[in-house]
Amino acid sequence: MNFSTLIEQRYSIREFQKNQPVEQDVLERILNAGRMAPSAKNLQPWKFKLVSSPDLLDAICSSYPADWLRSAPHILIVTGCRDQAWVRRQDSYNSLETDLAIAMDHMILAASYEGIATCWIAAFDPAILYPALELGSGEDVFAITPLGYAAPGAKGRPKSRKPLAEVAEFL
Repeated sequence: MNFSTLIEQRYSIREFQKNQPVEQDVLERILNAGRMAPSAKNLQPWKFKLVSSPDLLDAICSSYPADWLRSAPHILIVTGCRDQAWVRRQDSYNSLETDLAIAMDHMILAASYEGIATCWIAAFDPAILYPALELGSGEDVFAITPLGYAAPGAKGRPKSRKPLAEVAEFL
């Protein structure tokens, strides 16, 4: 599959085959895609937490309001430390969110390439999620995504995108 097709065919999936975990080598390739992502000044201010244990999955799912997340056999959590990210001198812009977004996107696209379904989630409750993960001081959760094989018949919502002419400028 070429890259353009991968991007066009990738959808957020909200129903997984609960009893079919993803193979270890596939999970490692997905995580490695995040590891290879670029970051400002190559500081790599991230940690990728792959949760597969039923007890921790249950605790993490409690931080999200939709029950469909409970069908995922794995949840990938991307965290980072603001004090480990690059900061622009002129205006103190901190690159943490940008760096973590790039890493998350690499992993989601790698998962799609591997036939693994995902759904980018930022609508979690930090007051529930952070204690469940026992995060270190200064470590923030950027986003989470379930990882798993889509349930039979599970489909993403149709994509609706603005035309290229509305979002791109050739200067």
